Amino acid sequence: MAEAVAVPAAAQLAVTPVLVLMAGQLTPVALVANLLVAPAVAPATLLGFGAALVAPLWPDAAQVLVITAGYAVGWIIMVGRWSVGLPFATLPWPAGLPGLGLLLVTLVVAVPVLRRRAWRAVALTVVVAALVAVLVIRPVVGPWPPKGWLMVMCDVGQGDGLVVAAGPGRGVVVDAGPDPVVMDRCLRRVGVEDVPLLVLTHPHADHVDGLPGVLRGRRVGAVVVSPHRIHEGSGARVWATLARHHIPEWTVAPGTRWRFGPSELTVLAPDLARGEMSGQSEGSTINNSSVVLHVRWRAGSILLGGDLETEAQDELLHRFPVRADLLKTPHHGSNRQSPAFLASLGARAALISVGAGNDYGHPAMSTLALLRGLGLTVHRTDQSGDLAVVEREEGGMAVVSRGP
Repeated sequence: MAEAVAVPAAAQLAVTPVLVLMAGQLTPVALVANLLVAPAVAPATLLGFGAALVAPLWPDAAQVLVITAGYAVGWIIMVGRWSVGLPFATLPWPAGLPGLGLLLVTLVVAVPVLRRRAWRAVALTVVVAALVAVLVIRPVVGPWPPKGWLMVMCDVGQGDGLVVAAGPGRGVVVDAGPDPVVMDRCLRRVGVEDVPLLVLTHPHADHVDGLPGVLRGRRVGAVVVSPHRIHEGSGARVWATLARHHIPEWTVAPGTRWRFGPSELTVLAPDLARGEMSGQSEGSTINNSSVVLHVRWRAGSILLGGDLETEAQDELLHRFPVRADLLKTPHHGSNRQSPAFLASLGARAALISVGAGNDYGHPAMSTLALLRGLGLTVHRTDQSGDLAVVEREEGGMAVVSRGP
């Protein structure tokens, strides 16, 4: 047993300085994860190597070996996903040589402390008290959603799901994310029981497949949809769901405006009279048909750009220039952004709804550099969980994170 613990511990000790130098973080959960996956590493490696050797001579046998190795690999993946979601899976730490020096000082102090029984008890008490303070006391003194919230960007993974304040127990929902369960939980957290208006910016799965979660136990007054309809896949499911619940569907022209509670919403795009905005592909064309909203509150405003790409952003800039204090970064921060459009908004912060480790490379490094170069503070759901826009008591707005 001691050897089983010693090997992962030694491996983690060896890579920790490298992680500090390169990433500026500590991963205390890694030791537990390594212990859990250790029994599966050897079978996965040996079976995979064996399959590579016999594949040219006996493909059927290689397939059996690969399938068997897949179970071991599946266990490793499952443990990795579970461990990443744990509290304190990663801890921020200074990067580079300062972080390495601080780590060395910490070890020099910790080793003598942990070698003495009395000091170990004191150290354990301090650690337990810190955990209680963060995991128990902090949620009590900092409830979610924060007081004075104006909008919440739900952490729905790779997709969009937003809630705009519309009065006590009410919220305008803009997109529903890819997962009904996740969207329903977010709406329950913010206390939304009635949805006077639902906006589905465009019929891609990561924006509409969570629709049943919005409808779960809630009244939805009407749904604004993109003029670009898809009659298969996610699009077909949306139309069938709305018809089954007898919810009115609207396609609306730019300039259409609503007021719900503290929020005033104005439609900026698409322009139905101008027809369909093309893109690099069919997916881009659908993205460019996104319903774009400008939301204004007493404290400021935000632009909700759906998944607009470069062509539609430039068209909007020339046809309907607008200013906004905050930006919901279009298309999850993809590299299809117009620098001129983003600069014209005069925004101070950008919110990005994106899934951790997604296959699309979102947000693109070029987009992050562009946003920061324009002076915008970037907030991301993959790093901070749900994001809330709140009105500050002294005036203006702030972005508050719920935590991953």
